[in-house]
Amino acid sequence: MDRLSLFHHGLSLFHGEVRAFEAVARRVARAGASPPVPSCPGWSVSDLVVHLGSVHRGVAHIIEHRLTGPPDPSADPSFAGLPADTGDWPRPESAPNPGPLPGSLAGWFAEGASALEALFRSRGPDQPAWTWSRERTTGFWLRVQTIEAAVHRWDAENALGAPRPVDAALAADAVTHSFEVMAPWSRTRSAAPPGTGERYRFRRTDGLGIGAGVGTGVWTVCVDGDAVRLVPDEDPCDAEVSGTASELMLFLWGRLPADRLTVTGDRKALDRYAVLVPPV
Repeated sequence: MDRLSLFHHGLSLFHGEVRAFEAVARRVARAGASPPVPSCPGWSVSDLVVHLGSVHRGVAHIIEHRLTGPPDPSADPSFAGLPADTGDWPRPESAPNPGPLPGSLAGWFAEGASALEALFRSRGPDQPAWTWSRERTTGFWLRVQTIEAAVHRWDAENALGAPRPVDAALAADAVTHSFEVMAPWSRTRSAAPPGTGERYRFRRTDGLGIGAGVGTGVWTVCVDGDAVRLVPDEDPCDAEVSGTASELMLFLWGRLPADRLTVTGDRKALDRYAVLVPPV
């Protein structure tokens, strides 16, 4: 696919993931209590809805108003689009909030997700936009927010006991994104220790798709000093992890333990990966 086709494919995936997340939120709202999210310790589903909805509003504010940095809620809280009455909403400072998920919160999330999707659709992938990465485009935000929506949709479904896998093409792209973008950012943010040349191989077992490594379904990554880089797949590795694209993505995002995948090589070396590249 060319860049524009990929952008429109990403729009379709974003739409599907946020609507699936909304469906969980509305299901929980009808149930009368907000269950804990095992993969997000200290949060309930209500807290997760507040988080993802707030992220959507912030990104939309950046794009729409062409900000040169992240929005400051204390200076301009209006971008959050809060209704007049939030008295029954969960409070972040008291998380986890196990009480009922207000219907107005689910509606607020749906409105914010729709507004962000509309902004994405009205801008091309190369529209300039501030981001926390070196790539500063609307296309970058679509990619990041589609991945984040997929991860948190899985989190929310997991809280109800029946998480569905992530779309295989999206998950494969997220694996590449993890190594190229998220790993360097995570290491900088967490002051992770330097690598000593550790090499890890991640092998996809469910075919190829958009973003599948370098076209092979295999990613070999080296952590050397402060650098995280993809290296030739023929290079020796300390540990190899095999699974579907969804399983590899969820492992890299700290959602699945290694024992849910096939691991060969040095298991202690693999355990060190989470130290060198803390999950986000």
